[in-house]
Amino acid sequence: MSGQEAADQRPAGRALVEVLAANGVRRIFGVPGESYLPVLDALAEPGAPEFIVCRHEGGATMMAEAHAKITGVPGVALVTRGPGSANAFSGLHVARQDSTPLLLLVGQVPRDMLGREAWQEVSNAWFAGIVKWCAHINDAARLPELLERALLVAQSGRPGPVVLCLPEDMLYDNVEMIAPRAVRPARPAPEGAAMRVMTELLRAAKRPLMLVGGTGWTDDARDRIQAFAERARVPVACAFRRQDRFDNAHPNHVGEAGLGINPALRERIAGADLVLGVGTRLGDIVTSHYESLRVPHPRQRLVHVHVDVDQIGAVHRPDVGICAGVAEFAAALDDVTPDAEVADVRSAWLAAAREDYLRWSEPTHLPGSVQLGEIVAWMSTALPEDAIVTNGAGNYTLWVQRFHRYRRLGGQLAPTSGSMGYGLPAAIAAKLAFPQRTVVCFAGDGCLQMTGQELATAVAYGAAVIVVVVNNASLGSIRMHQERVYGRRFGTDLHNPDFLALATAYGVDARRAEDLDEFVDSFEWARGLGRPALIELRLDAAILKP
Repeated sequence: MSGQEAADQRPAGRALVEVLAANGVRRIFGVPGESYLPVLDALAEPGAPEFIVCRHEGGATMMAEAHAKITGVPGVALVTRGPGSANAFSGLHVARQDSTPLLLLVGQVPRDMLGREAWQEVSNAWFAGIVKWCAHINDAARLPELLERALLVAQSGRPGPVVLCLPEDMLYDNVEMIAPRAVRPARPAPEGAAMRVMTELLRAAKRPLMLVGGTGWTDDARDRIQAFAERARVPVACAFRRQDRFDNAHPNHVGEAGLGINPALRERIAGADLVLGVGTRLGDIVTSHYESLRVPHPRQRLVHVHVDVDQIGAVHRPDVGICAGVAEFAAALDDVTPDAEVADVRSAWLAAAREDYLRWSEPTHLPGSVQLGEIVAWMSTALPEDAIVTNGAGNYTLWVQRFHRYRRLGGQLAPTSGSMGYGLPAAIAAKLAFPQRTVVCFAGDGCLQMTGQELATAVAYGAAVIVVVVNNASLGSIRMHQERVYGRRFGTDLHNPDFLALATAYGVDARRAEDLDEFVDSFEWARGLGRPALIELRLDAAILKP
């Protein structure tokens, strides 16, 4: 073997890291395991992606998912077999339902033990139904090929999670490879015929409404869609927890089609004569449990734009289906001109919808000194436009979704899957990716305790997130449903720790605020620290929604 050929060989663990780096991966999240020591050793080399050591694999995969959401680069999580991969499932589910490109790398038992249920062995069947693709790399020579395929599958069509299992002994083998290159997923563009039919439907519509959501957004695409909405005088509602897809201060923005939807917006969607769904899957939350858009044939004319052809018509049969990425569709909108004959009618329809939203987003007043609506509304005006707000799941999110106005793309990190515990890992990932931006995590008391140990990760890596804990000593969302159905509650009261003492134990500065004035003082204090901070708000458990 010549010297040149020898130089092209490297251990499989190092080859894996090089392929990831060539594909723009700058940060990997995980919990160390002996099953992938060669990868861990390669990550210690200068120039390798930064390895963020997390406290739980669920937190690690949620961080990787949030990192992908906010950077546009596939998120990568690295976990060990058995218990490690089981813990990672919560993040995989978020990536699946939120259509986020995520690569989970799982250390596996040695190849000669496969199929024997060796210690902590996992199989592809574990991941069936939740990931787009799963494979074992049994031959180190195929590692570059299969790793590039995994990255391509994760980003193609409707993005989502993929899993590669890495047998422990395979990672010690040598791989001969050429310099790796980044994969480039294909993006479908809209067909001219479909765009022409959509244009005719739009010109005839007197009460059109656009629902925007999904993935694949860029600042340019957002600007083009906002310009189109202005020209066409179309009100725009954002899908559940996709509120940063359209500037909430824009006069065409009319609210969020999600949990706790404005009843006026729900009626407006149902009463539209044309619904233009762009990027979103039109799931049960966006359609008010399929009531505002009837299944399978909506009462409204429907245009559905989605990057995955299998999503178009899967539940709702559209009048026009357009298989296209958001960016490609947005570019095609430059040539769409609305009919001036219905301009006045549409202007009145838009103005009424906007007024409904403005009334709905005014803070409500509730019993007690902690007025969560006023706090969120104040924070919305006090934060810079590029601030990032994260949350998990629970009734406390209803205040955030209703009273915070998202101004920039990438300003919201929240799970459409409704996963508790997401807010803190997402905030850490966001702050590591964009250290100069203000990052605020809202978390309920139950939500925070799902992944609260990641406060240690925030401290270890200097992620100066601000955590706002809404403590009502209750699993409020479940309690609300119990009281509605049965008139009583059971199993939803929480015995909580002292959150200030807990935060302090992790090395996080903490305060409690009893009213708006104290919250303002505490928030400004937290912003000036330059390190992680936590603010606790105590809310009466009887207050279940705004």
